[in-house]
Amino acid sequence: MPLLAVDVGNAHTVLGLIDASSVSADWRVSTDEHRTADEWAVLFRGLLGRRLESIDGIVVCSTVPAVTQAGRDMLSRHFGDVPHLVVGPGVRTGIPVLMDNPREVGTDRIVNSLAAATGYGGPAIVVDFGGTATTFDVVNAAGHYVGGCISPGIEISLEALGRRGAQLRQVELVRPRSVIAKNTVEALQSGLVFGVAAQVEGLVERMIEELDVDPETVSVIATGYLAPLVIDECDCFTDVDPWLTLKGLELVFHRNG
Repeated sequence: MPLLAVDVGNAHTVLGLIDASSVSADWRVSTDEHRTADEWAVLFRGLLGRRLESIDGIVVCSTVPAVTQAGRDMLSRHFGDVPHLVVGPGVRTGIPVLMDNPREVGTDRIVNSLAAATGYGGPAIVVDFGGTATTFDVVNAAGHYVGGCISPGIEISLEALGRRGAQLRQVELVRPRSVIAKNTVEALQSGLVFGVAAQVEGLVERMIEELDVDPETVSVIATGYLAPLVIDECDCFTDVDPWLTLKGLELVFHRNG
């Protein structure tokens, strides 16, 4: 029976039915921190319909505190008869977190790293292309989470340019014809697409140097819904795994009974 895995990000929430690392159905909705527990329950039931009757459990990770609390309330009040888990401090993940303050690391980043360490082995670098942030997370050869970095996401960068640039505007996020653009729209697209690609390649190269390992031994995994916009412009990726977070959530759920 499938598990309902829910990844709540700052901009979007992804729901997926996953069984043995295979996603049979998925949905993406906007994240609204003002949505109540009852409203989340209505949304879940509306999206899944009769599929809810066949799920084996529900697992949630959230980077939005208000939604985390609403999610806990929803699960206890509306799905109390279904085994459920909200990933957070105190939940067993099985991956050591070697950070100054492990509790401040986003649960999605830990879940991604767990999935990478389990599915690809260490050393590994996960690059998650979200709209609000692009996150880089590093797993060493022993399978430990050793840190990473966060940069502004592609969508939030575009939004900031549109707000602060008097002669700039919102544009479609697509690959332009060339790096040297011939108009303002393509200039923005070039800066975002090729700029992010160059940033990713540069950061990955520096991370591998700090790991002090043979680059050929490092798995570099792209995930996140904006990954398709950039991955073809990067030579550093060894794998593309759009469901990495959901796979990690499945692992955490089963490790916690």
